[in-house]
Amino acid sequence: MIRTLTLNPALDKTVVIPNFRTDTVNRIDSLRLDPGGKGINVSKVVQKLGGESYATALLGGSTGDLIFSMLAQQGIRVDRICVPGQTRTNLKIIDPVLKTNTDINEPGVSLTINQWDDVLAHFISQVTADDIVVLAGSVPAGAPADIYARCIQACDEIGAKTFLDADGPLLAMGIAAGPYLIKPNLDELRRVVQQPLESLKQIKAAGLTLLEQGIQKVLISMGEKGALYLTADICLFAPALSVPVGSTVGAGDSVVAALAIAEEKGLSPSETLALATATGAANVMCSGTQAADLQQIQALLPLVRYQSI
Repeated sequence: MIRTLTLNPALDKTVVIPNFRTDTVNRIDSLRLDPGGKGINVSKVVQKLGGESYATALLGGSTGDLIFSMLAQQGIRVDRICVPGQTRTNLKIIDPVLKTNTDINEPGVSLTINQWDDVLAHFISQVTADDIVVLAGSVPAGAPADIYARCIQACDEIGAKTFLDADGPLLAMGIAAGPYLIKPNLDELRRVVQQPLESLKQIKAAGLTLLEQGIQKVLISMGEKGALYLTADICLFAPALSVPVGSTVGAGDSVVAALAIAEEKGLSPSETLALATATGAANVMCSGTQAADLQQIQALLPLVRYQSI
């Protein structure tokens, strides 16, 4: 089972505004609503890839009700942890003329330390040794910075594989706990190693230092520059596919979903990188944070090129 944990979910409101300007009135061309948050986004893509996931999410108020019902309508199983207050709504402004994507994110829910401990204990109680556990995204202000690290350690004791996609202290502490796989983007990796990382050689070297810390697999996403996939035995580079951009929001989450499906199916490193590249590109073509259909992903797979470096 692929289990995702979303500690800071959101209702994503995506609007298209040509020639978006500040300090004036803007007219919306189109609007869509999607259940969001990185773990939830991963679950949505897992389903499109033909897999099954169980999405644990903190959901509160009428917005939480709406997210829960939207996911249920999509056939995604949700372990809803009810929390006080209102689940946040995030605004995504896409300008197709200026080719910009602007995010305006609300703060998340506020819980006590004891409540956070209860959330973690509840989640861990459901994990089994056969699970792939995806820990992805930000946490609300006041949440323990080591919450992912503690989850990784607990899952490791159970025998489950953990996939980590986070930033800042959440990523740094998570790495120290030894997850099975991490998917930093280039900026996140630069902050971890505190180096500029301009060349593929430098990026590869940084990825190898992560493997030396006990991590089994690393995928470094580099946006339009492509992706680098490393294990103890291989380092593969795949250039990004050139596709029309609908929205870049959730592209990284779709890559994580592809990695989880590849692990579950036992795909080879080259097959894994190809699926991750095609899935990420297909989701960039979609509007909002909706997940691309499997047919779109399969159409892009033959276009992926990779090389060993």
